[in-house]
Amino acid sequence: MSSLRPALALRTATVAALTTATAALFTLVPATAATAPAVSATPAVTTTPVSDAPVRNVASSSVAFATPAAAVAAAQTGASPAASRASAVQKALGKVGAPYRWGASGPSAFDCSGLTSWAFKQAGVSLPRTSRAQSAVGTPVSKANLQPGDLVFFYKPVSHVAIYVGNGKVVHASTSGQPVKIGNLNAMPFNSARRV
Repeated sequence: MSSLRPALALRTATVAALTTATAALFTLVPATAATAPAVSATPAVTTTPVSDAPVRNVASSSVAFATPAAAVAAAQTGASPAASRASAVQKALGKVGAPYRWGASGPSAFDCSGLTSWAFKQAGVSLPRTSRAQSAVGTPVSKANLQPGDLVFFYKPVSHVAIYVGNGKVVHASTSGQPVKIGNLNAMPFNSARRV
């Protein structure tokens, strides 16, 4: 009997975590009348709404953005474009500090389009390799309507790409001698943005 207790405790904890993660995913992807899931008689789960506001990681003094684990897992199976973008943001943020190297596409060094194509590939989305080619995929988005995970392009003609992370910030592999970093959206001449 005592040998079953750890297994039961693990199963209970796993079910609770999955229930919470599933509820958090539905706060990220609002249901519409056409796609609303059927409501069942299951116990209610209280969750904290997810925001795009950065959360300061005091230990490493880096910026993190909250994304439920279920959304990241859903992105890797192609569940929704919003979840894929959230996963790509997390993957790119995980490479902050990696060295810049022209022509590199990870996983240990990147140039600008190498970082974006690598991050989205990890989220199950295939992008062209160059910033100019990436500027032609997806749907155009105005600067005023940017959402985390949108690709942002700079200069004329396009010669640089970053991933918007929210709050006027982008994550990008900027230039030689600079590691992958979080920067201000307005620090470079904005060209266009696309949502994939």
